[in-house]
Parts: sequence; C-alpha cells; structure tokens
Amino acid sequence: MNAEDGARQLLIVGHVPSDNTRRLRDAAAAAARDALEGDGVRIVAQSPFETRPEHVLAAGAVILGTTENLGYMSGALKDFFDRCYYPCLEHTQGLPYCLYIRAGHDGTGTRRGVETIVTGLRWRAVQEPLICRGEWDEAFVGQVAEIGAAMAAGLEAGIF
Repeated sequence: MNAEDGARQLLIVGHVPSDNTRRLRDAAAAAARDALEGDGVRIVAQSPFETRPEHVLAAGAVILGTTENLGYMSGALKDFFDRCYYPCLEHTQGLPYCLYIRAGHDGTGTRRGVETIVTGLRWRAVQEPLICRGEWDEAFVGQVAEIGAAMAAGLEAGIF
C-alpha cells in the first residue's frame, strides 16, 4: 500500500537505453492506466536508476523490464537489485512481479539472472517472462502493453 494516498501501486522498473525500449516501458504504463476501472491503483514507471527501496516497499506488484546485455540483464537493472535487495528482502516476500526482456539474441542468460535474484527475494512470478527476441518488431510494443494491462487489472481486482 502506498502510505501517501492508500492506493495500491504498480511499479514499472524499465531500463530504457533507446527510443524503442522507452516505447516498451511507456506502453506497459499506458496500457496499465487504460486497464483500470477506478483510481485505486497508482502506476509508477521509472528507470532502475531512479528506483529506490521505498518505491519497491510501496508497490503491490512490479513489472521489470531489461535489455539483454552480454547475455545478462542490463547493468541498470543489476544496480537496482544491488541497492534494493537487502532493504526489501524481509518486507516484500510474495510480491507479484513479471518480466519483459528486449533480447538481441535468445534472452536465456538474462532471464536466468533476473530469476535468480527474484527467487532470493521470494517474489512471485504471475506470468511467464516475455522475451522480445531478435530484430526490432513493432509487435513487441503490444506484447509489453498486454503485460501492463494484465498486471494493473490483477492488482485492481485483488487477484494479487
């Protein structure tokens, strides 16, 4: 719960090193807002560098977005985990999350790296990771938007 206004919060932590990856994060946020029927869920979309432990602690669910960098998650997302892991460890167990990866290759190492960390945090995946593989495809935007809509609707409905 967000202490300021009592609203549940969907936190979108997306690394956006390019216009296309910014479009992915923004599509998740816009679709999340569009999926809401009321004003009981607040959508917060920001970069991993902006995200602090208090953002995670205020979240009712999290969407993680990263690029595939040398077969691993982006340094930005790793930095987020480095700063937030221990402050959140005992307070966010069971936190619903999902993951999207913009992968130039297969995204396997990136997925494994993120899943290792969230397993340690004891977060709960609410859907399979979306891996946007290969050359840029406009369909990626819609696929990530679906994640945003589903997460917001699930949070609003109290499913998680």
